[in-house]
Order: sequence, then C-alpha cells, then structure tokens
Amino acid sequence: MASSTVVADLGDRPADVRARNRLGGLALMLTSGLSNQLGAAAGAHAFGVVGPIGVVAVRQWIAGLVLLLCARPRLHTLSAKQWRPVIGLAAAWAVMNTTLYVAVDRIGLGLAVTLEFLGPLAVALASSRRLVTVGCAAVIGAAVLALARPQPSTDYVGIASGLAAAGCWASYILLNRTIGQRIPGSLGLAAAVLMSSLAYVPVGVVVLLHHKPTVAAAGYAVAAGLLASVVPIVTDLLALRRVDVHTFGLFMSFQPVLAALVGLVLLGQALDGIHWAAIIAIVAANCAAAFASGRTQSGTPPVRKERHDNHPFG
Repeated sequence: MASSTVVADLGDRPADVRARNRLGGLALMLTSGLSNQLGAAAGAHAFGVVGPIGVVAVRQWIAGLVLLLCARPRLHTLSAKQWRPVIGLAAAWAVMNTTLYVAVDRIGLGLAVTLEFLGPLAVALASSRRLVTVGCAAVIGAAVLALARPQPSTDYVGIASGLAAAGCWASYILLNRTIGQRIPGSLGLAAAVLMSSLAYVPVGVVVLLHHKPTVAAAGYAVAAGLLASVVPIVTDLLALRRVDVHTFGLFMSFQPVLAALVGLVLLGQALDGIHWAAIIAIVAANCAAAFASGRTQSGTPPVRKERHDNHPFG
C-alpha cells in the first residue's frame, strides 16, 4: 500500500503535470490550426455554387448560433460607450472573413492565409522598439514583394483581398484590446460575433436566393462554419489553459505553412519555389520577433489567458 502511494506521488509530480499539460496544449493548438485550414478548404469546395460570400454567411450564422446557445450573452447590460468598439469589432470580423475567402478563391489558400497573417505580425512589430524588428520588417517586405511580383498571371484583386484581410485582422486585435478594457469577460467578443451574424442575414439570403445551393455545397459551407469557427474557439480556449501566450503565438506563426499544405493536399493548389520561400520567410520573421519578445519577458512569470487577443478563431 505504501509503495503504491509513493508511485502515485511520483506520478503526480509538478514537472510531470506541466509536461502533460504542455503536450496536451500543443495537441490542441495543432487541432485548432488544422481545423481552421480544413474549414477554409471545405468552404472552397462550395465557392463554385454559392461563392465566397455565401460560404461566409453560413459560417457567420453558425458561429453566432453556437455562441448564443453556449455563452448566452447579456447584451442589455452594455452601455453606448461599450457598444461602439463592439460594432467596430463586428465589422472587422465580417469583412476579414469575406476578404479572406475572396482571396482564397482567387489566389489559393496558402497565399491568402500568408497575406492575412501580415495583420497581427504588423501589430506586433509596430509595438516593438527592438533592433530585430527592423530586420523582421525588411524580410517581410521582401517576402510580400515576392508574393505580389508582377506577372501576366498575377491576380491583383486576390492579393488586395488578402492584404485587406490583414488590415481587418490588425483592426480586430486593436479593437479587441479596447473591448477588453471596457467590457469584462468574453461578453464583448460574443456581442460582436452575434452582430456580425445578424448583419450577414440579409446578405446571405440575397446570395443564396440567386445561387441555389446544392446539398453538397450546403454541407461544405456548414463544415466550414464548424471547422473554421466552432472547433478553434473550443480548442484555443482549452490550449490557453495549458500553455503560455508566448508559446501560443509561436505556434500560430506556422499557420501559413499549414494552410499551404492543406491547399496542396486537398485543393491541388501547388505553389512554386518563390512562393514557398516567401511563406517560410514570413514565418521565420514572426518566430524571430516572438522569440525576441519572449526573451525580454523572461524575467516575468508566464501569463495565461482565457482568450487570445490576436486570434479571431478563423
């Protein structure tokens, strides 16, 4: 009996618990990242029937419905001052998803997500005063020029849509920080998602009336809503209880690579060598910036959050 107690005590050492939590967190982050990109790939299969806007409408509705059923936000408690950033956040999230899916439709999943990723990266670099920031910004600028290099086949509308999604993601981050200061808990985010879902009701109805969805297209659109919104919400919240925000941010750096691989395997969207080099350069620049930021904060204990300001769950 005594020996079994000792074994149990050894098995419950804090180091072992932390290791298990970390591995669990990494598994959850991988699940979130893959689910997000699989959702976008599923949505792409419905573009030919209902278009990117039709898919986004269904995705917004599903996200709003899930939050309404699970979070049950008390919207009547918000003041006029609190509603202003909520409205801005709702607009940013809706436009971000729309422009991202337009970009996916025109230039492919890997390039679209890479361009969108420039939004949070720009916010992170703009808030830094370190010398490494200049180097990261130079690498990113060169990578963007490589992605947008003029060619007869260059789709400038697709590139502009990806960059617009990046700008919306940056706005999302800044507005989310403002909401975090004015509204406790996740009420502000839930209100923004619900507003975005409601705003897409007339848009989605018009699109779906003019483009009759097939059963397959409807299934793909619903899958996009579940995989790109619902699953990341749950897995990110669980992951952030197990790993620190710095680790979470580093893992997010690899989202463009995941997107490119999913696009290649599921959508047949092959990238040339220059595109892969640009994607890897952007990922490396973000890792360098995140690592440098982490080193400056190494003297402080890791902070855990229930929500990550930089991640709009899809």
